[in-house]
Amino acid sequence: MGEKVILQVWYISLYGLFRFLKPVPLVPGLQSNGWSIQVPSDATGEIGKAVVLPCTFTHPHKTYDRTLTTIWRIKEPYDGMVVFKCVTHSSSDLCKTAVSYKNKYKLIGNPRHNNLSIKIDNLTWSDSNRYFCRVEFSGDLHDKYESRTGIRLHLIAAPRIVNITIGSNQDRTFRAQCTAEGEPLPSLTWTGPLFSNATSVTSLNHQITKELHYLTHDGKYTCTAVNSHGRAEGAVYFYKFKAASSSLILILIFVALGVKVLVLLVILGIAVFWRAGHGTAPSRLSRQQAQDSTYENLDRRNNCGSQSLPTE
Repeated sequence: MGEKVILQVWYISLYGLFRFLKPVPLVPGLQSNGWSIQVPSDATGEIGKAVVLPCTFTHPHKTYDRTLTTIWRIKEPYDGMVVFKCVTHSSSDLCKTAVSYKNKYKLIGNPRHNNLSIKIDNLTWSDSNRYFCRVEFSGDLHDKYESRTGIRLHLIAAPRIVNITIGSNQDRTFRAQCTAEGEPLPSLTWTGPLFSNATSVTSLNHQITKELHYLTHDGKYTCTAVNSHGRAEGAVYFYKFKAASSSLILILIFVALGVKVLVLLVILGIAVFWRAGHGTAPSRLSRQQAQDSTYENLDRRNNCGSQSLPTE
């Protein structure tokens, strides 16, 4: 029994020792065997513009002049999609880009100086993500280090009117609809002719739509979008078509037909007159030529008669 108790205690002691020595997840910025990566937890960029994601690192080697690779991922570390990658083979070489998703990513830091910072151009809503930087030393060392929490990129945008229209309902009434986008989500306000119309608001992601129901007054309706980064306006005009009586419609139709007939008659008259004017000139010329030839024949006969008379 004594031997069994001693073995159990020894097993428990080793188990506790291994638990105590279990590696603890690293926090960005803290060193692990001389390695560390410093990144901010958040960054903010504006839609349509550029943003810089900073990343610096330290390593345990005094000098390193072999191949160095810079990598940036999105969504998650280690297995996330690679959006940027560049490689430099020596301290005298630039880091040549191997991957730049949609040609939006550009290295602005110098990896040889422990700087992996990049710039993202022409920001769109799809760029809102978490980014992770990674450095790899190749050769005999095969050292690699990557940020684990990454940088969360937040996007902001001034309001922009995406669409503004007037449409009809199934009950033959009319409505105005305005859609805007921005971040933070803008507030929408309709202004225009005096009305007491009901409104409804819907939103999805970075867009918001406000609908103005049952338009009754003619005029200009303006939609205004406002958030902490600016304001935008759009306008639409509404005029109801008032139906006329059937007799007035018939009169307008006959008047339009009469005008068309009159125009056709004028065009035909001009065409006939033009043809007649060009046709008389040749006939007059031919009659004149006939008269001239007759006179010439008479002159010839008279000359011949005078030459045949006998002389006494």
